[in-house]
Amino acid sequence: MASVGSTSDASENGLKHLRDAVRALPPQPVQDLLSNGACPRCVLRLFGLREQICSCPSVSTPVLSEILNDLSENYTNGEKISRSDPETIQGSEEDINFCVICLGILQFVHLDKSGKLTRKNSAIDFAAAIADDVKTQGHQIDNYYLEVSIPPTIVENEKAVWLYIEKKFSSEPWFTQKFPHELTGTKDFLKLSLSSLLETLLDAKAHLSDFRIRLTYTLPDESAKSQHLSERNGCIKRRKIGGNDVQKKYAVVLEVEGLKCSDNSSNELENREFGFLKFPVKMINRCCSLVFQGYRTPVFIGGRYLKYSRNVSQTRWIIDDERKGEASVEEIVGCNILPICQGDSYKFHAAGREDMDVRMLGTGRPFLVEIQNARQFPSDVLVKDMENKINSLESKLVRVKNLKVFGSHGWELMREGEAEKQKQYAALVWISRPVTSDDDLTLSSLKDMPIQQRTPVRVLHRRSPLEREKIIHWMKIERIAGQSQYFLLHLCTQAGTYIKEFVHGDLGRTHPSVGSMLGCRAEILRLDVTDVKMDCFQL
Repeated sequence: MASVGSTSDASENGLKHLRDAVRALPPQPVQDLLSNGACPRCVLRLFGLREQICSCPSVSTPVLSEILNDLSENYTNGEKISRSDPETIQGSEEDINFCVICLGILQFVHLDKSGKLTRKNSAIDFAAAIADDVKTQGHQIDNYYLEVSIPPTIVENEKAVWLYIEKKFSSEPWFTQKFPHELTGTKDFLKLSLSSLLETLLDAKAHLSDFRIRLTYTLPDESAKSQHLSERNGCIKRRKIGGNDVQKKYAVVLEVEGLKCSDNSSNELENREFGFLKFPVKMINRCCSLVFQGYRTPVFIGGRYLKYSRNVSQTRWIIDDERKGEASVEEIVGCNILPICQGDSYKFHAAGREDMDVRMLGTGRPFLVEIQNARQFPSDVLVKDMENKINSLESKLVRVKNLKVFGSHGWELMREGEAEKQKQYAALVWISRPVTSDDDLTLSSLKDMPIQQRTPVRVLHRRSPLEREKIIHWMKIERIAGQSQYFLLHLCTQAGTYIKEFVHGDLGRTHPSVGSMLGCRAEILRLDVTDVKMDCFQL
């Protein structure tokens, strides 16, 4: 890529073309805009010279003012326009004349987080400050996407001024040739000014990317809006005047002139000399506050986890400042992935959950770890290092497999799969009488059996008291040698089925239950999840 030095040379070469383009502008509207408090960059973009000004990123606002003032001298008989530019003034914010249209944004003046006035001489200086901030944060990037947010007041300002020029000078001979058909807004103009510079400074392409550079401009004093056209208390219907369709934008001009939106207002405006139109925005001694943020959109790393301990919860479980269990899957997995990605924080998402005393075996449960603002995007090698690091922990409480990086679609797929997934369990069950061969036949003959489950007593304190229908897809009994009242129950159920309650009945709140179907008391002594099937989330 080109160096910053060569970019500066190109700006010098573009300065001559800029001067030539400015000389071709009509001096009267330029003088009008400058004298009413518009900054040079707003004047140039209003006349469609965005390419010429963007080719001179190192040119400061005072130099641009000088170029425009030279043009205005022809209209004001040699008298230069009195303009106070931020770069030439030493003093407080109140001493600076901020642009009435962009409110200092295209003058590269803003208030920082602490409320201190910050100013840069040119676009290249402003871009350098942004690039330095990104590099300081340590982000690893190949591409970036620039986002800019500005207050609605600025949009209203530029539209009002645009209409002002159109109405005041549309009858002039130069108008159709020199005044562009479309307005380049402040936001788009700023992005055009910075994008190529940031490409050079960051050695990264400006492209739709998961790494974002966001500039958020806000007005500290919202009462300033009352000085603009944001508080319009009237409207006007469309009218046909001389074959031209006059839109609601007429209401702006009418308000500027202090005219009421009456039936005769449009005729009064039409017959009025446009040279006496008042400038539609007032000068204020306020600039925008700027919050800069360089961040990466969330990175999702997913796989399946297996939990071997009956004293490990899925997520961190703390009650009254006391931890329950010795650890959590969330902490074991997330805390080993986060440092490798160099992110700010993480969130743990899983396809359902099991109780702390339930092991997760077999194929494992699908999960995603959402990394916020990762400085390093994980390569395949890094992902394999994460998997090995977790699986080599001495505790051996949790293991992961099939780790890989997902886009945001991974989270969407998991949410879609939650309703359709099936889970398989192996439960150690005790019944109040000896197990018979008829018991196996009774349970194994049932296929896709619906059951009704009221919210279990043990979770009523945190779940709504509802009745839910769930499906038991199949069951079978595995006898245990030497045990007459114990057996392993293997079953496959719909997601969200309470298995413990399905076995013992939960005081009749789950019906039917294993106990009611076998005609005896049944208790579950141990439970393991052996498979979680999610067709749309294959890992």
